[in-house]
Amino acid sequence: MTGTCCDATVPAPAGPAAPPVRLDRATIRIGGRTILSDASLTVSEGAFVGVLGPNGAGKTSLMRAILGIVPVAAGHISVFGRPVGRGNHDIGYMPQFHGRVVPRLDGRSFIAAALHGERWGLPCDWRWGRHRRHDAAEVDRVLALVRATHLAERPIHQLSGGERQRLLLAQALLGRPRLLLLDEPLASLDPHRQREVVALVNDIRRQLGIAVLFSTHDLNPLLGVMDEVLYVGRGAARLGPVDEVATGPVLSALYGTPVEVIRAGGRIFVVADT
Repeated sequence: MTGTCCDATVPAPAGPAAPPVRLDRATIRIGGRTILSDASLTVSEGAFVGVLGPNGAGKTSLMRAILGIVPVAAGHISVFGRPVGRGNHDIGYMPQFHGRVVPRLDGRSFIAAALHGERWGLPCDWRWGRHRRHDAAEVDRVLALVRATHLAERPIHQLSGGERQRLLLAQALLGRPRLLLLDEPLASLDPHRQREVVALVNDIRRQLGIAVLFSTHDLNPLLGVMDEVLYVGRGAARLGPVDEVATGPVLSALYGTPVEVIRAGGRIFVVADT
C-alpha cells in the first residue's frame, strides 16, 4: 500500500507579521525642501514610539507620508507590508488640535461626525435617532475606551483641553485601527493633563495590542512608557532606545549644532548651543 501522508497538503508555517511601519531608503520632499532623505527604519508591532525633533523638522510630514497624503519622492514606505495609500483603515490619525471646535455638537455627535473617514459630517438621520445600530455601538465603544462616556452629552465648547483631546483620540480609534499616529496630543496641556493623556494612550495600546507613533516636543512625559524614540532632524531620522538615541553625539548630528543631554531627577534635558 502506498502511503499518502507525504502527499497531503500541509499549510506552510506562518511567517513573521509585517511591521506596522517600514521605511526603506525613503525620501520625502515638500516644495523643494527635503524633509527626510534616504531613511530606513522599522517600527515593531505593538511598540510605543515617541517622535521628536525641533520645530519644522518634519514630524507631521512624516506622519502624513505614512498616511499616504504626502508622496514619497524616492524609496518606499509600507504599512503592515502594503504600500502607503490614502484611506488606510489600519491607521488611526489624531491631527494637531488648534482650538477650532464645532460648538453646536455634543461629544457623541462630534465622534459620530468622523465615523466614515472618507467624509466628515453627521449621517443625515443621526439627529433623529434612526442611525444604524452598528454606528451607535462603535461610538459608544470608543467613548468607553478613552474613558469619556460622561462627556457624550456635553457640548464641545464647554470641555477642557484634556477632555477635547480624549474625544479626538476616540475619533482616531474608530474602525479598530492597528496603528495610531498622534500628532502633538500634549500641546497646550498642563503637566497633569499631559500625564493623563500619555497613561491613557499607553493603556489603550496595551489593551488593543496596537502600535503608536506619538509626536511631541518634550521627551520627558513619555519616559517610562515609550519603547523607542524616533528623532527627526535635518533630513535624517534615528530610531532606537532612549539611552542610545537621546545622546549628545546623536542629537548633535541630527540638529546640526552642538547638543548636550543632561539627565537629572529622572528627567532628560536637551540643551542646544544656539
